[in-house]
Amino acid sequence: MEAPGDNSVATNSDALPNHTEGSVGNPTPIRGRGVVFDIGTGDGRFVSRMAAENPDKFFVGIDANAKPLEKPSMKATRKPSRGGLPNALFVQAAVENLPEEFDDSADEIHIHFPWGSLLKAVCVGDPLVLSSLCRIAAPECLLEIVIGIDPERDASEILRLDIPELNAKYFSEVLIPRYEAAGFELIESGVMSADEWSGMETSWARKLHGGDKRKVTYLVFEK
Repeated sequence: MEAPGDNSVATNSDALPNHTEGSVGNPTPIRGRGVVFDIGTGDGRFVSRMAAENPDKFFVGIDANAKPLEKPSMKATRKPSRGGLPNALFVQAAVENLPEEFDDSADEIHIHFPWGSLLKAVCVGDPLVLSSLCRIAAPECLLEIVIGIDPERDASEILRLDIPELNAKYFSEVLIPRYEAAGFELIESGVMSADEWSGMETSWARKLHGGDKRKVTYLVFEK
């Protein structure tokens, strides 16, 4: 198949580049003030929706592919009266080489239904990617990862990426220790029901809905 809650008292928005006007089923709900990153944002649905609903937070959508970012980025630069989002920013960047301007700025980092190389990175705990995420994370930043894999429908991608079986033993003995070594402590994990994950504000979750064998696991870490 081809891919289509603030936890701090202070906001880290001052650490972000200047961004002026013109320019439901979630384990860690958006709350309070702060800066939220969506890695692998795709068409930016999550960022656009959450930025509109949370004007006191600043949202940054990151994707390695520039094409899907064009439409949400243009929309965000409109005047607020025309649906613009002065608290949203979209940036083309590889997760393993995030801009230094974002260092220590994130209060929340979300990775929802990653695919391709990003899926491989989060499933094996790639040291370079985890180091990059830790670098942009402020103290006590929450890192939420939602992984959804169907062993039958995604068999070719699993084989291509050489993704290990994501069972409890692998999580506890291999993956979680790698995140801990990178500076993230597990604070919550579990399996989401189809009703929960299909309601998440991402286009990819909507496309995947209907696969009754898809297991969706979420992990929440704190820096």
